[in-house]
Amino acid sequence: MKWNIPNILTSFRIVLIPVFLVVFYLPMEDARFWAAFIFWLAAITDALDGYIARRFNQFTKFGEFLDPVADKAMVVAALVVIVEDYNSAFITIPALTMICRELIVSALREWMAQSGNRAKVAVSNLGKWKTVAQMIALIGLLWNANIYIYWLSMFLFYASFVLTVWSMWEYLRGARGELTRK
Repeated sequence: MKWNIPNILTSFRIVLIPVFLVVFYLPMEDARFWAAFIFWLAAITDALDGYIARRFNQFTKFGEFLDPVADKAMVVAALVVIVEDYNSAFITIPALTMICRELIVSALREWMAQSGNRAKVAVSNLGKWKTVAQMIALIGLLWNANIYIYWLSMFLFYASFVLTVWSMWEYLRGARGELTRK
């Protein structure tokens, strides 16, 4: 395995998951802020590792495997935390839909890669917009500093929910030929 900056950043993101969870549940006044900050840091390292890998051609098989795992693990951890914290169907239903979408699309990409058709389900701009809206929404919902941040975060959370369903539909549509082949 080759250690390069993108792989180090991705590994760092995985290490941040338990730190994020512990900090969120610490009985201190600013725990929510610091948990949101840790999640923000993870989101920044996600963007940064991708940029560095593309800019300096630092792609590895390890990074190709670990990067999406790290991304999904951190997002799922945050979604589970807000589901538990808010205890509301208005959070739970979109959050569980988002988690299911990640599982479905990940499995679809793996299956399509095995059949030599990974390009048909490559990350799209729609998926990237979903991720940006989702990350900002989760930061705001984790922090929950005031009513304005809450409502802006809820708006972005539902926007990311719509983009989640839409992008999943697009990925499934792109794989339709392979999915319906006998």
